Amino acid sequence: MLLARLAHVSQAVATTPARSGKTALLADLFRAASPKDAPVVIPYLAGRLPQGRLGIGWNLLKNPPPPASEPTLTVRGTDAALTAIGAVSGSGSQAERKRLVAELMGAATAEEQRFLVGLLTGEVRQGALDAVAVEGLAQATGVPATAVRRAVMLAGAVSPVAQALLARGAEALDDFRLSVGQPVQPMLAHGAPTVAEGLDKLGACAVEEKLDGIRVQVHRDGNDVRVYTRTLDDITDRLPELTTATLDLKGENFILDGEVIALDSDRRPRPFQEIAGRVGSRLDVATAAAGLPLSPVFFDVLYADGHDLLDLPFSERHTHLARLVPEPMRVRRTLVEDPADENARRAAEDFFADTLRRGHEGVVLKSLEAPYSAGRRGASWLKVKPVHTLDLVVLAAEWGHGRRTGKLSNLHLGARRADGTFAMLGKTFKGMTDVMLTWQTERLRELAVSENGYVVTVRPELVVEIAYDGLQKSTRYPAGVTLRFARVVRYREDKTPAEADTVETVLAEHPL
Repeated sequence: MLLARLAHVSQAVATTPARSGKTALLADLFRAASPKDAPVVIPYLAGRLPQGRLGIGWNLLKNPPPPASEPTLTVRGTDAALTAIGAVSGSGSQAERKRLVAELMGAATAEEQRFLVGLLTGEVRQGALDAVAVEGLAQATGVPATAVRRAVMLAGAVSPVAQALLARGAEALDDFRLSVGQPVQPMLAHGAPTVAEGLDKLGACAVEEKLDGIRVQVHRDGNDVRVYTRTLDDITDRLPELTTATLDLKGENFILDGEVIALDSDRRPRPFQEIAGRVGSRLDVATAAAGLPLSPVFFDVLYADGHDLLDLPFSERHTHLARLVPEPMRVRRTLVEDPADENARRAAEDFFADTLRRGHEGVVLKSLEAPYSAGRRGASWLKVKPVHTLDLVVLAAEWGHGRRTGKLSNLHLGARRADGTFAMLGKTFKGMTDVMLTWQTERLRELAVSENGYVVTVRPELVVEIAYDGLQKSTRYPAGVTLRFARVVRYREDKTPAEADTVETVLAEHPL
């Protein structure tokens, strides 16, 4: 398949608002793709590189050579070229990487160049995520979407299912079964503004603590234990204490879903950043484990004693979980069997308040009747967290790519210092509508004081309300912290920069 066709479909999907229209475009694309194209086409559509990060920054992309007049690049040829660029190392590697990038971009048409720049900078956001790709794949192959979705859940990714379906048709789905040692994508939760609204939507449910740790899926087959992350990476060797804890459990053949957290001397949770650093550490694991031991907390079971439990209601899965896992290693919860009962509703609200006092980030409400919908944000799990907002000042903005080409997108956000200057706390491109993007581009260009081709620095006059999930330590920013999951709520033209939140206010709100 030519890269030009993929680039064209990507752009068409970006400008097609209806999900049905996106699905039809992807179905046509998959009908034209060969099985060998699928492992590249699927991640490219979702804005991902199969190779991960390649060390190709804006400096290598900002002055591309003239585009080719005719398309010649293939999807797999492009993938091979990017793999070769990622493999460059040693003396002279920067120059060689620059040469290879120029060679690739010179072989690309103008539309392909735009697509590649967006792909390499993480700005391909056309809505062709895995869920839509699954529907397109089902339509292209004539297989029910539910069957494709379940196969993707069991495979842990769309690509192997797409490759099998395109090669062999519907019978290929029989290859994908739940088994110990093969991780599956975890079930995810939608958000709800309040506990009360969550109860009204779900009916009978469990209200569980939402832990700010690392999601883990633990597989045990006899004495063999494997631990996988939310992204299905095998991290068994990094968490020896989790293997020990798992081998102490009663069963010998199961798959558990949970999180690992770290607790301080007062049994309060340590910051997420510390946990992430520990899980990411590959060197001297024994010393790291002694310095920051992690504790598993389990909340679901997918497989036990040779039986697939995915389709059982949550209430039954929890019975299996309680049989396998002792209470201290299970997530704290309270049941609301009748949401119309005012005492039960008050108990749920009290549980939420107590969870926050204990230092956790919120709760997850889970329908007692729901099956385990792996890999999906099912409406049967609803997370409730307090909303934090700040009024910050826009210090600069970065030009967007993909559907945001020509728009100032990624905002640099600053809090006010005591001396009237501003300390940058992070960036965000999230939460912006097309109307907002157009307005802010015009407004920020009026405030521009300099531009380096990628970043436009502006006078600090525009105040924006930002929602965020908390702070984490960061040496990249002058206040030593950055915002977690920041997103734009609205612009505050009614406020002056002198009314923006201060660094001191931010740090006092979230002591680290």
